[in-house]
Amino acid sequence: MTVQHGPQGLETKSAEPAELTEAFGEFMSTFQAFREANDEKLAQLDRRLGADTVTTDKVERISRALDEQKRALDELSLKRVRPPLGGSERRNGSAEHKAAFDAYLRSGDERGMRGLDVKAMSYGSGPDGGYLVPDEVETEIGRRLALISPIRSIASVRQVSSAVLKKPFSISGPAVGWVAETASRPQTNAPALDELQFPTTELYAMPAATQTLLEDAVVDLDRWIAAEIETAFAEQEGTAFVTGNGTNKPKGFLAYTKVAETSWSWGNIGYVATGVAGALPASNPSDVLIDTVYALKAGYRQNANWVMNRKTQAAIRKLKDADGNYLWQPPAAAGQRALLMGFPVVEAEDMPNAATDATPIAFGDFARGYLVVDRTGVRVLRDPYSAKPYVLFYTTKRVGGGVQDFDAIKLLKYGES
Repeated sequence: MTVQHGPQGLETKSAEPAELTEAFGEFMSTFQAFREANDEKLAQLDRRLGADTVTTDKVERISRALDEQKRALDELSLKRVRPPLGGSERRNGSAEHKAAFDAYLRSGDERGMRGLDVKAMSYGSGPDGGYLVPDEVETEIGRRLALISPIRSIASVRQVSSAVLKKPFSISGPAVGWVAETASRPQTNAPALDELQFPTTELYAMPAATQTLLEDAVVDLDRWIAAEIETAFAEQEGTAFVTGNGTNKPKGFLAYTKVAETSWSWGNIGYVATGVAGALPASNPSDVLIDTVYALKAGYRQNANWVMNRKTQAAIRKLKDADGNYLWQPPAAAGQRALLMGFPVVEAEDMPNAATDATPIAFGDFARGYLVVDRTGVRVLRDPYSAKPYVLFYTTKRVGGGVQDFDAIKLLKYGES
């Protein structure tokens, strides 16, 4: 296959950097138009205590266009940085495994895979087997997921070989104190430990291919499999990491018990209330955002991110501080994230919309706060019988997740208390 791979993309296209630059320029021009229209709307509110309908519609229209352009810009940036399949890792990997796996995908020939003794029986159900993909393909699938799965991109990720990761966590450190040089050292109290468990559960996708596609020697099946499953896996992960209930799926950070920050205790997620049911305060709405930022301890704020969906971000984009500066700022360059009060904004469409007692905004150091657990091994089971004339590829990986530091994530609740 004569596909050229660039250092940062699946396929190098000479026009791609220019296309990305042009898209970023259009995005910044639209943002400038949005600011001007919103400033006009705010000025009308100040003068007449009511904004002109035409101006309001204009602001909303430009805001929607800004969202669409940001989505297109993100897709172009993602395409540019998506890691290749077929680079040096493949050349350095096991050619024997690659050839045997390719033969299995194309014709169902299992002899090579059996000879390698890499049969991987599914956890808890031996007869439903499959074959492990080559290591370099598994690595690239993980990298692709990190690029397009919003929570995975900012959380800690750990690979394990067992079904459950058990992690002790120190809730309170050992007692310490000052002593003189020759004074006796009293024994310190033992730290309070909590054991957190992160079971891995099965995530699957089932791409289908025609026999003609499989017989085409030009088609890179490794790359095809990765491309087919990355979006499906990322969407399922994105939902589970935010709202998953922990039953046969990871537990999302919004599924834990939420308590007011003033009553926070270990095992719960603290929140700051807006004081208004279903909305931000009408006056000085930026104050509650500031309160949310400083609800987080200083050590966590250094690497903190905002997490919200696109609709919430569109509303936040219109807010100004006391000096008339917009709280939301566009990304400084293509491929970077927008900023809210100096902290990056991560778009997670599974975050709830603004509603009474909803928590549509999260803020925290997710690298310390949320743990994604990947069990090593991605399996593929070829099924040429269930959907004739198509060949199905039942692809599975085991993933877990949950909060590992309850002090590192705070929520903004759209409620009175």
